[in-house]
This record gives sequence, C-alpha cells and structure tokens, in this order.
Amino acid sequence: MGAFRAVYLLPLLSAGLAFATERVAGETERNAIKHWDAPAISSPDWESHPAFDPRTGDLWFVRSDPKFSGWHLLVARCERGAWQAPVDSPISRPGLEADPWFAPDGKTLWFISTRRTGSHKSADLDIYRTERGADGTWAQPVALPAPVNSAAAEWFPRPAADGWLYFGSRRPGGLGKDDIWRARERDGRWVVENLGPGFNTAEDESEFQPAANGRWGIISTNVGLVYAVATAQGWRREQPFPEQNGSEIGPLIAPDSRSFMFSRDAADGASGELFISQVSPGVGWKPECPSHPSGR
Repeated sequence: MGAFRAVYLLPLLSAGLAFATERVAGETERNAIKHWDAPAISSPDWESHPAFDPRTGDLWFVRSDPKFSGWHLLVARCERGAWQAPVDSPISRPGLEADPWFAPDGKTLWFISTRRTGSHKSADLDIYRTERGADGTWAQPVALPAPVNSAAAEWFPRPAADGWLYFGSRRPGGLGKDDIWRARERDGRWVVENLGPGFNTAEDESEFQPAANGRWGIISTNVGLVYAVATAQGWRREQPFPEQNGSEIGPLIAPDSRSFMFSRDAADGASGELFISQVSPGVGWKPECPSHPSGR
C-alpha cells in the first residue's frame, strides 16, 4: 500500500511501451485518463488497489475513508454479468488489510494485513498468502516467514513472471526510506534482496507492479509513478511519467500489458476513484464482469 503520495498521472507513452527497448521520452503520444464507471463500486469513500479474481471475475479492492486511512478488503461479486454491492472479503479480520493480488491460475491470493496484532498501525503490516481449495473456499492465510516479513512494514506483494516476489519495505539495509525488495523461496528457505541503486533511491519507492509480459513495470514513488524496464542486468528505473501532482496509487497493469488501472483523488469531491490509462494507441482496457458458467 505504502504511504500516501502526491502522484498526478497523465500517461504519455509510446505505442511500444510494452517492449523494454523503447523509452518513454521522445516517443510519446497523449492518451486520455478515463474514470472507470462501475456504480456498484464507487462510493464517497476511497477505492483503490483493484485485483480481479481470474476464476470468478470478482473484483477485490481496498476501501478507505476519504482521507485514505482505515484500509479494508472488500469483494464485489460478479453475478449474472454485473458486479454486486461490495461486501467484506471472506478472509477479512480486524485491523488493516490491503494490496490483494491473485496468481494467474487463481489458486493463490497475496495481501498485506495487521491481523497479527489487530492494530490500525501501518507499521504492523505483513505479507500473507492463502490457497484456494477444490471447493472454492480460501484456507487460513499464512504470514510469510522472515526474512520476507520483518519488524518493519511490508507493502504491495507482487509475484512476477521472473519467479521473484516483489514488495516494498522500510526495513534496515535499504538505500533510503521505503525501498523495493524481492524474495524467492529456494530449497525451503527464502532469500531476500534489495533491487539496488539502479532502481531504489534515498527517497521512497513503495510499490512495484511488473507487467505480465515481464518487460516493463510501474514504480510508485514519492515523486510520482516511474517507468521501469527489464534488462539483461536486471530491472532498471527509467524516467517518471509526465505531469504529476496528485494522488495516484495501486497500479494494476492489464493482462495484455498495454493499459493499466489505478486510483486517485477525483478532485471533484468524489474522493478516491478508479481510473484506466491506455498506454498503447488503439488498444483500450475495459474490465467487464463475465457471465460465469455456473450462472453466477
């Protein structure tokens, strides 16, 4: 989730953004940001950090108060081709919870929570993982062990195509404030490493969303959303997205790696709302609630 950041995004990306060899600057084309019109989801509170269940089409997301505090996981069920009024997630517990993420096959769900203490202090946030059973129910979530979780907060767990789990943390050993770290389980043990000075700075990098194609990603920082590319030497930080001055958070890149959804203060008294940015001309992402084979 990360601390509240001033990040106003106007995406100016080239048609080739999905390819790591192309840069943002010098080859940009202006594309409109569109409010995602989902009446069952929008409220006077703040909606952010969306994740779509690949098995059911349900939308999981975070709802906070208008000042972006009190993070809580909600689910809008996809039934008969429409999202229903959101309810508490089936794994919700007292405390803060946020940043849901599904494995592509829908069997695993990652999120962060303070359920260990039940507190509303973000410093108590840890990464949890739960598995879905054959009957569709979620098992008791399990906190990832040290050194993945630490005495500091962990944010925004995002498994990537390269086999690493990326997350943000302000733990000791970083290059500044919040940094992006990555973890991998090897022979029953987790190893954790910092993404290093080509990616992190002395300031805040709290969220990293890699695209499904593994070629590019979006970093949430204290100076805005920043484009990153994968190279033979690892992930490299590129330039920030242009014209930022607001409150964008929780980027979700579309499955085709050509558009993304995010949340921001709507600046019209509507609190935090979900928006979609098209990053490849002529290719728009319109998330829809599918008609489920079971008739849901």
